[in-house]
Amino acid sequence: MKKRKILEFAGEWALKLSVGISLAFLFLFLFMIFSKGAGRLSISFLTQMPKNGMTEGGIFPAIIGTLSLTLLSMLIAFPLGVLSGIFLSEYGKPAWLVSIIKTSINTLSGTPSIVFGLFGLSVFVIGFNMGVSILSGSLTLAVLILPIIINATVESIKSVPFDFREAAFSLGATKRQVITRVILPAAAPGILTGSIISVGRAAGETAPILFTAATFYTRRLPKSVMDEVMAMPYHIYALMTEGTAPESQVPIAYGTAVVLLLLVLIINGTAILIRYRMRKRRNW
Repeated sequence: MKKRKILEFAGEWALKLSVGISLAFLFLFLFMIFSKGAGRLSISFLTQMPKNGMTEGGIFPAIIGTLSLTLLSMLIAFPLGVLSGIFLSEYGKPAWLVSIIKTSINTLSGTPSIVFGLFGLSVFVIGFNMGVSILSGSLTLAVLILPIIINATVESIKSVPFDFREAAFSLGATKRQVITRVILPAAAPGILTGSIISVGRAAGETAPILFTAATFYTRRLPKSVMDEVMAMPYHIYALMTEGTAPESQVPIAYGTAVVLLLLVLIINGTAILIRYRMRKRRNW
């Protein structure tokens, strides 16, 4: 009995220590980024074009490029991911085929993002002759985040109690009506949360847009989806590795990193708020 208590005490403190170390690294990371980049934040930094070879000015084209790539990729991936998740959960047969598809989706979830970048270069940029453009980058990002949305949809549908289905069927509802009016509304918080978190990943990825959408420097905004763009993740990478004036470009890179972190935090916070409100409404 005494040995069991000692083991429980040691296990509890090991868990607390793990959480403490993780939080310490997280706060250290945020402190270093914000301490070096927060001083660059200003209205002009967010709204001006880059100047003098990106040694002065702002990051407005990079912000617009990141938002364009992220929004277009979500417009492509969200309906495909949700519909695919519904099919796998409600219609997929036979079971062995569904199992293979799910295994493939999980494998794609763990594939390094640089592989998606090479895929986008081969298929969209060269194969479909789209060139380096917003459309090529958005399609590549859509393929990247598609497994996340599919898995979020499947798991959210699984979490809906089976009694909901039985009650709807007992009232004479068709399968389509059960899915659209019972299952999807109940699973919506989880689906939206997973989808919005995938937005954060799409916004922060560098490798998939490295070969498909991003340019090192431009002073003009895109006029169509066939134009190349600046993007904040690649902007940070370019300033830190290819900049010719590090004394002025490194602070800009840290300022861009702060803006990107704030964007991702806002997206994730929005996901948490939406999930909380939808669950609260459902409980009522």
